[in-house]
Amino acid sequence: MMGPAHSLSGAAAWLGVGAAAAAAGYPMPWPVLLVGALVCAGAALAPDLDHKAATISRAFGPVSRWICEIVDKLSYAVYKATRKPGDARRSGGHRTLTHTWLWAVLIGAGSSAVAITGGRWGVLGILFVYMVLAIEGLLWRAARGSSSDVLVWLLAATSAWILAGTLDKPGLGANWLFTAPGQEYMWLGLPVVLGALVHDLGDALTVSGCPVLWPIPVGRKRWYPIGPPKPLRFRAGSWVELRVLMPAFMVLGGVGGAAALNFI
Repeated sequence: MMGPAHSLSGAAAWLGVGAAAAAAGYPMPWPVLLVGALVCAGAALAPDLDHKAATISRAFGPVSRWICEIVDKLSYAVYKATRKPGDARRSGGHRTLTHTWLWAVLIGAGSSAVAITGGRWGVLGILFVYMVLAIEGLLWRAARGSSSDVLVWLLAATSAWILAGTLDKPGLGANWLFTAPGQEYMWLGLPVVLGALVHDLGDALTVSGCPVLWPIPVGRKRWYPIGPPKPLRFRAGSWVELRVLMPAFMVLGGVGGAAALNFI
């Protein structure tokens, strides 16, 4: 799928989690619901760190393009080193290492670790990165072009500062779900994991499928591209994505958010 659909699906997924958490007796304070939805929307672009033409490659200027090149080469090296006889030969690393459940768990755990050990600056750094990605994904037409990069970064930095300050207030979410001393903001890794997995599942619906299960082998393939039957798949950017899935994500996100805040 394309960046806007990925980000919308990520936000909708976290709002759905908010509804489920409220039903289970762990309601999210509104700042957790909002921040989690934005982080999840940004994290839903993160697996494309292996793709030099993806939205994430442009999000942080030359730095993100350089990181994408490195991750692409690393992913390709891992693919070549671990492929089985049934896996196809490739010329690049897109939709390999960063499109797996293991990568999602690792970046989520890393985000939680930074939040716990880095204090306020660690939290601000995480929020800034994912806010930039969320803006790039959700407002992609307005955020495109190098002339708007600085504005996006300023908006993300301001939002991160305000939201972190709001979460720090008693009862507004710094220690949601994880309440032991020293576990403040540990929950930030959850929307990161969820966003990456939602990205993978979205890509699994497209023609090429997605090797979400790696390194678990399936038959003669270690990089088995899971997905629905081929007649049900679609091409990225097709009318199915733009006219069916994206509106559906908006509706589901709205219902999930309303349920999470006990409006319905």
